[in-house]
Amino acid sequence: MTDLVLTLIGPDRPGLVEAVAEIVSAQGGNWLESRMARLAGKFAGILRVEVPKDKAEATLVALAGLERRGLKIVAESSGEPLLVDAGRILDLELVGLDRPGIMREISQLLASRGANVEDLSSDRTSAPMSGETLFCVKARVRLPSTSDLSALRRDLEQLTSDLTVEIHLVEADPETEGRNA
Repeated sequence: MTDLVLTLIGPDRPGLVEAVAEIVSAQGGNWLESRMARLAGKFAGILRVEVPKDKAEATLVALAGLERRGLKIVAESSGEPLLVDAGRILDLELVGLDRPGIMREISQLLASRGANVEDLSSDRTSAPMSGETLFCVKARVRLPSTSDLSALRRDLEQLTSDLTVEIHLVEADPETEGRNA
């Protein structure tokens, strides 16, 4: 079997997931994992499928045919898995007043400590009492074993005071590794 990683985007409408699933199934493939959402009237997603090696090219051709239906698909073979420093898996939650640059500052801090963002979702919502716009992030990050968790916590505490946000960082349960934070 060959693993394929796909990204999808197109105008949201019923049947898009079914169209992709039909092609994968028709080629003898299996849907392994995915993240998909409706964003600003568009359907966007990423997924990983496996297909028989001798059907990989036919699968890619069939998926490319979905562009006629408005669904753009980019597919790549996942190749050999990279060796990853086991490190620590951390769940990060952030809620604060929305403003330009907030995600850049958080991601810069994580990158400076060598943390790899493995799963991330963000949204904007109204604050219950004031109605102000809040920015909310949930992320699962992998901190290398050589990185100092206490230093990361200190940096995050400094950032929270600078950005007026609330951040929670907890070590993830090893049983939930690979699942959404």
